[in-house]
Amino acid sequence: MPTIPKLVAAICLAALAYFVSGMVVPLMPEGTDFGIFRPLNVLIGLVTGWVYVGRQHMETMAEGVSYGLTGAGILTGVSLFLQSSNEMIRLAMRHRYDGPVEAVAAVFQIGVEFGAVVFTIPVIAALAIGGFATGFVTYIVSLRWR
Repeated sequence: MPTIPKLVAAICLAALAYFVSGMVVPLMPEGTDFGIFRPLNVLIGLVTGWVYVGRQHMETMAEGVSYGLTGAGILTGVSLFLQSSNEMIRLAMRHRYDGPVEAVAAVFQIGVEFGAVVFTIPVIAALAIGGFATGFVTYIVSLRWR
């Protein structure tokens, strides 16, 4: 059932995904083709906010902040996995892997490589502050509209 807290959480996490995606672009190697990088991350933020953060019943502000931070973590993990899978498919189309098992294992290797480049102090701080703000705002909104 659509509720205002779900909508607010979805918008907040989508905005966080848009902002952090903009921070990640300069960190990647020169000439990287980003394709649907930012729109996909925004979509993941919308879905995560709607499905996870917004539907939680928040009794205290600490619960709200906890759900917001967890939502930011889910956003990061799913985005990293999907972007790694996209890169693996791109490489698989160029016949870089000998078989499907090697290709699936490469998703995790690519994810670790992407994580090593992306997880800098400013990006982690932006995710933490954005997750905190998402949980706080969703909690405040859930007090007014249930």
